[in-house]
Amino acid sequence: MIILKNDQTVSDDIADIRNVIMRTAIKARPRVVSLMKNFSADTFFNGNIKVKQNRSGYRFSIDAVLLAYHAGKCPGGRILDLGTGCGIIPLIMAYRNPKLTVYGIEVQKELADIATINVKSNNMENQISILCRDMKELNYDMISGPVDMVVSNPPYRKISSGRMNPDQQRAVARHEIKATLFDVIETARRMLRTSGRFVTIYSSERLSDIITQMRSFDIEPKFLRSIHSNKNSDAKLILVEGIKGGRPGVTIASPLRIYHEDSSYTDEVKQMFLP
Repeated sequence: MIILKNDQTVSDDIADIRNVIMRTAIKARPRVVSLMKNFSADTFFNGNIKVKQNRSGYRFSIDAVLLAYHAGKCPGGRILDLGTGCGIIPLIMAYRNPKLTVYGIEVQKELADIATINVKSNNMENQISILCRDMKELNYDMISGPVDMVVSNPPYRKISSGRMNPDQQRAVARHEIKATLFDVIETARRMLRTSGRFVTIYSSERLSDIITQMRSFDIEPKFLRSIHSNKNSDAKLILVEGIKGGRPGVTIASPLRIYHEDSSYTDEVKQMFLP
């Protein structure tokens, strides 16, 4: 039933509704502003990639750039990124190669939400899918079959190793809280097609651990490259690539040095930041 009111009553009702809307907006505005302040907006490739990340939580490091560059040599196919964080590795790889299909797996919902926002803001929904999942529960049905490559920048430290960061996001990214090295490599074996590639960047002091785990899951190490801050420093990281069901035989590449003595990037690393 429609009840007609006189003009004054209607006017009063509209005024009341307007006042309610204004009060609600005033209350909501600080929350929205607060949320926006929690994120930074960074760019890659001359502004062609835009990346939002938490200002105080987990933020990707140069490790992800190094890994994406090496893994991005794949000419096409289906890629799985385990522990995608804000989605930086899928974004870089998909931008460089429009023929790739990339699935980013992230167990932490807030990070998975940020990765989803980054994919949409870069108009890459046709190439990249973000799944908020525990990698240990992944199966073919979730991503429509096996993949050609698995990449991962996994936590380097065991739970009992080093000081635990009080920030939960950073703690999960650095320590084996949600996933261990065993979980990462077992998931890679499970999701890779035969002859598929596994590419990771890891702590050099745990090289024996990763080689042992890869071989135990029939992923044969085929490529190693040590990563050094500069020419005088010991390796802190190691780039490792293996092939599921591959034959024995490994190539050890020349060391990768990140910085010159003046703290500027080496020419090789500079290339990794170019489109």
